Amino acid sequence: MDLGIEGKRAAVAAASSGLGLATARALAAEGVRVAICGRDRARVQKAAASLGHDAVALVADVSSAAGAAHFVERSREALGGLDILVTNAGGPPAGNFASTPLDAYPTAIDLNLMSVVAMCQEAIPGMREQGWGRVLAITSISVRQPLPGLILSNTARAGATAFLKTLAREVAAHGITVNSIQPGMHRTPRVEQLFGGDLSALTRDIPTGSMGEADDFGRVAAFLCSDQARFVTGAAVPVDGGAYAGLQ
Repeated sequence: MDLGIEGKRAAVAAASSGLGLATARALAAEGVRVAICGRDRARVQKAAASLGHDAVALVADVSSAAGAAHFVERSREALGGLDILVTNAGGPPAGNFASTPLDAYPTAIDLNLMSVVAMCQEAIPGMREQGWGRVLAITSISVRQPLPGLILSNTARAGATAFLKTLAREVAAHGITVNSIQPGMHRTPRVEQLFGGDLSALTRDIPTGSMGEADDFGRVAAFLCSDQARFVTGAAVPVDGGAYAGLQ
C-alpha cells in the first residue's frame, strides 16, 4: 500500500534505538525525510546513517519541556518544515508505590507528559497553517492496563493519553490527526533493561506466543502517520500481540 507520504518531513524523538528508530526506519522507507534525536552524538549519528534518505541526526534531550520543544524547532529548521511529529522518550525508573518517593513524580511527568505537550505546542501551529499534519505519540500498553513495578510510567503516560485525546478533537478540522500507539512487550533495549536478557518468561501472557519485533511496530506507526489514515484520530492503538485482555 502506498501510504501517500513520500516527500513529507518527520521529526521522531528519542530514535537512536528501539521503537523510535524502528518508526523512523518505516517512515524513511516510505520516502519521508526524517530528523531523529538522541542524547549520545555517536549513537544518533549512526542511527541516522542507517536510515539513509538524508536523515538528520540531532543531539537533544527531550526529558524536559524546553529540550523537547527545541528538538522540534531544530527539526523544522533542518527539514524546511514539518508534517509529521512522533513523540517518544525513555521511561522513568521502575518502582512501586512504597518504593517511589514523592519527588520522583515531577521528573517522570516532565519526561512522559510535559515533553509531549511541548513538542505538540511547537509543531501544531505550522501544521494548522499548512492544513495537514500527523502527530503520533509512542506511549505504552500500561495506559490501558497498569504494569506492576512501573508506577511512574503508568501515571505520566496516562496523563499524556488524556492530553492527546483532547488535542485530537481540537485540531481535527485543520487536517491534523493526533493518535497514540501503545506498545506491549517488544525486543528493545528498554525491555531488556527492565527484565534482563532472558525474555522468554514474558511470552507466557502474549497470545501470539512471541515478543514483538521493533520493525513490525514501526510499520504500524508509519500507517498511523499516513495519508491513508486521515480518518483515524483520537485513537490509542495497542500493538501488543493480544496481551491486553480488556474490551476497551
